[in-house]
Order: sequence, then structure tokens, then C-alpha cells
Amino acid sequence: MYRFLMAALLMCTGGVSQAQQPQQEDAKAFARDIQQPGVQVFDVRTAAEYGTGHLPNALQADYTNKAEFNERVKYLDKQKPVYIYCLSGGRSTKAAQWMRENGFSKVVELENGVNAWKQAGLPLDGVNAKKPQLTIDAYNKSVAEGVVLTDVGAEWCPPCKQLEPVLKTFLQSHPQVRLQKVDGGNDTDVMKAIGAKGLPTLIVYKNGKEVWRRQGVATAEELSAAVK
Repeated sequence: MYRFLMAALLMCTGGVSQAQQPQQEDAKAFARDIQQPGVQVFDVRTAAEYGTGHLPNALQADYTNKAEFNERVKYLDKQKPVYIYCLSGGRSTKAAQWMRENGFSKVVELENGVNAWKQAGLPLDGVNAKKPQLTIDAYNKSVAEGVVLTDVGAEWCPPCKQLEPVLKTFLQSHPQVRLQKVDGGNDTDVMKAIGAKGLPTLIVYKNGKEVWRRQGVATAEELSAAVK
């Protein structure tokens, strides 16, 4: 009986240890595997680095900015695989270790990061994709009349992605509300002018006057109450 219990304990301990072992893939294997359904691609470089080129469909959170990282990582699904990378592998290794220790079931690192991706001849999205900023004058005109919901967000922001279906449902049921998008990775002048410091930021205007604001994800019910 004692031997049986010890064997079972060793099997369980070994299983936990194996589950927590770091897992890395070279660039070509990583490129193949991130095409699987349900995979979450996670860039832990800064937003400025992300803007110079990133892996397809990558979400972003700066690992060196602990407040930002901790807030955005909450919106990743712990039960789905996370494929994580940075420039050369240092930050992603630390971030991956933290994620494994905090309940993420599978975290795979890109060995040697974006540097290895480039050396393998693989393409990056977003290279030379800089677009003109939304001007402050254009923004002010867009919110001057009627009921307007401003959404300050970005396609690479995890909570912003979670907010997308909420906004879709809300706007379908409130056709009188116009949506004004502000690109959180590009429209920095407008963000500064309206005091939007985090992503996402939601603001409701009525005839040019701000009547409600929320930094973070909101429910359709909260948005409905804000526009009454």
C-alpha cells in the first residue's frame, strides 16, 4: 500500500513538473503552430516596438510595465494556448514563467524572439503601416452633435478585443448613437487632448459635452445607462 501511494505521488508530482516546464519553439515551428484555431499570440514588447512590425494577429502588453501587463493579461484565456514572444527572448521567458505560475495551461515561447523570426525570412505585419493621425479638430467636430460614443482602443489590446462584441451588440440596439474610433496606437494627439491614458477608454458625449467615461471594459447595460 505504501509503495502504491508513493508511486501515485511521484506520478502526480512528475505530471505537475512536466506541465510547468518551459517550452520553446524555433521560428518555423512557431509560425506553423500559431495558425492553429484558438491560439493566442502575445507580444510582450513595448507598444513602440510592436509598431515597427509584429507577428500576425498578435495581442500586446509591455512586460516591463507591470501595471499594463497585469491588466491586459487578465483578458487572455488561461485554457487556450498562448504563444509568446519579444525581441530576443529575455522578456518573453520571464513573462511565460509568470503565466505558467499563474494558471495558464500552455505557454510556448518563440526562441530568440523577433530576431530569429526575421533571420528565418518570415514576414512581419504592420511594417511601414503608419497612417495619418486623427486631428483634434476633426475629433471635436465628430462629437459636437448628437450622442457619440468614443472608443479609444487598438486591435492588439486584449481588453479591447474582448470589448468588440459588447460594442457591436450595444450599437445594434442603439442606432441613435454614433461610434467614434480613436486608434490607441496612432492617434496620440487626440488621446492627450481628451485625457485617455489607458486602453480601452470609453467616453459618451451629448452635443459635444462629455457625460460619461470609463477606462476598461464596460457591459452593454452600462453603456445603455450612460446614453439615456
